[in-house]
Amino acid sequence: MKLQGKNILVTGGVGFVGGHLVEKLLELKANIIVVDITLDKKSYLFASGLHKKCRVIKLDICDYKKLSTLIKKNKIDFIFHLAAQALVAEAYKKPKHTLENNIISTINILEAVRTIPQIKGVIVASSDKCYGKLNKKKYVETDPLSGDHPYDTSKSATDLICSTYYSTYKTPVVITRFGNIYGEGDSNFSRIIPGVMKSIVTKKPLEIRSNGKYIRDYLYVKDVVAGYILLAVNIVAAKGQAYNFGSNDNLSVVEVIQTVEKAVKQKISYKILNTAANEIPYQSLNCSKIKKQFGWKQNYTIQNRALHILNWYKKF
Repeated sequence: MKLQGKNILVTGGVGFVGGHLVEKLLELKANIIVVDITLDKKSYLFASGLHKKCRVIKLDICDYKKLSTLIKKNKIDFIFHLAAQALVAEAYKKPKHTLENNIISTINILEAVRTIPQIKGVIVASSDKCYGKLNKKKYVETDPLSGDHPYDTSKSATDLICSTYYSTYKTPVVITRFGNIYGEGDSNFSRIIPGVMKSIVTKKPLEIRSNGKYIRDYLYVKDVVAGYILLAVNIVAAKGQAYNFGSNDNLSVVEVIQTVEKAVKQKISYKILNTAANEIPYQSLNCSKIKKQFGWKQNYTIQNRALHILNWYKKF
C-alpha cells in the first residue's frame, strides 16, 4: 500500500520523533495533519520549517469528541499515534498524569478507528519499557508485559489495550517497541545524547541521573521512522502484531559518552549523581521478527551520526 495522497494524522507530531516522521511522510507526498498538546516553536518540526507544509493543530487527544470530529472531518486514512508523556523521570513525579495521558489517549485513538471504517491502519508507538524488568538478555515480542514503574506500566497497559481492540474488533493496529531513540531535534536534555550535546555546546559538565551503568539499545530516529513507514505500507500483513526495533548500539550511559567522544574527537566532562529511581538496569530488544518479515535493518549508529547531530545542536 502506498502512502502518497493519503490523509495521515500524526499525534504528538510536534515532538522529536514526530517531526522526523512528518518530514518523511512529506517526502512520500502524503497529506498530513499534526495534532499536539503543545506547539513548541523550537521543535524539529518548526525549526526545520516542516510546519509550513502540513496542518498543525493544538489539541488534547484525551478529548475524544474533538479527536473523533477531527478524524471524520478530514477523512483520515492512517494514524501514527506518537503522543505520550514520554519522560521516565517525569512519570515518577507525576504518575496519575502519565497513566491517564498515555492510556486514555490510546483508547481514544483506537475507539475512533473502531467506529470510523475508512481508517486503514494505526501505528502505535510503544517502548522497550513495556516489558518491565525481565531477567533476560534480549526481549522478544511474546515476552510478558511486566511494567512496574508508572511509565513502564502505561506502556504495558497501552499495548494490552491495542491487542484487545485487534482481538475483539479486528481494529487494524500495529504496536512498535523501540529502545532509546536519539537524533537531531530532541530537546529533552535529561536524556543522555541531548544532554551530551548540550554539555559540549555550553562547555558545562554533564550531570548523569543514574549510576552510569544502565544499558539500553540506542536507535537513530531515521531508523525508527523507516520502521513506522514499513509497517504502515504493510498494514494488512502487520495488523494485530507487535514489533521490536533493536540496535547494535547496546551501551551503558558511560559507553555512550565514550562513543560520542570518539566520534566528535572531543572530551566530555561528566558527573554521576546516581539519583535515578526504579530504573531498569538492562534492556535490549531482539528485532529478528521485523527483519525477517519486512526486511527492516539498522542503517545508522552513534559513531556515524554523532558529529552530524552535534552540528544540528550547535546551529539550533
